[in-house]
Amino acid sequence: MVIGHIFCVGRNFRKHAAEMGSDAPEKPMIFQKPAHSLACAGGDVLRYPNDCGAIHYEVEIVLYIGKQVKEGFSVDEVVTDMALGIDMTMRDVQSELKQKGHPWLLAKGFKNAAVVTDFWSFPGVHACKEKNFSLYKNDECVQKGNIKDLIFDFQTLLTYIHEHVGLNQGDVVYTGTPEGVGPLSDHDTFELFWGTKRKGQFRVQLGAR
Repeated sequence: MVIGHIFCVGRNFRKHAAEMGSDAPEKPMIFQKPAHSLACAGGDVLRYPNDCGAIHYEVEIVLYIGKQVKEGFSVDEVVTDMALGIDMTMRDVQSELKQKGHPWLLAKGFKNAAVVTDFWSFPGVHACKEKNFSLYKNDECVQKGNIKDLIFDFQTLLTYIHEHVGLNQGDVVYTGTPEGVGPLSDHDTFELFWGTKRKGQFRVQLGAR
């Protein structure tokens, strides 16, 4: 599967915005990650630096744009596949960048910052509302969400991205994380679930860059 641009959405669950000390946004907060930040949640060890402060996990549904996006498109027409992913964030670095009014790239675009499971066929928006997605850390559920609680639904997000920067076949969209984000520790194990089915897993190793 060819991946084009990686779009991400910040603060798209109200409780997550609250836990970050922020108000819910009035418009979608869109940012990008570079393609080399992709990493597969396929059971391997993923390595992260330990010299940049806390690195936080943020589990999300990831949509794959598998068809050409035309005017008046619907989500079910252009999204062919989906996955679960983790938007890794260097939280201390991000806070410093925010204070200076600088872009978030250094806090969001590092190696292995865009973890993703294997993709599977998108069942449609309605079907997605019938299942929760969740993240387990060391066998404990730390995040659980449902798209019914999104501030900006899939259609709003994709339309907004397409109108402002363009959305093309091959692009992926991380759609936002629920509350419960937290820091990585050395040797943590993570499992990503769609309903009761495990879709991916990996182990963390921290070390100097």
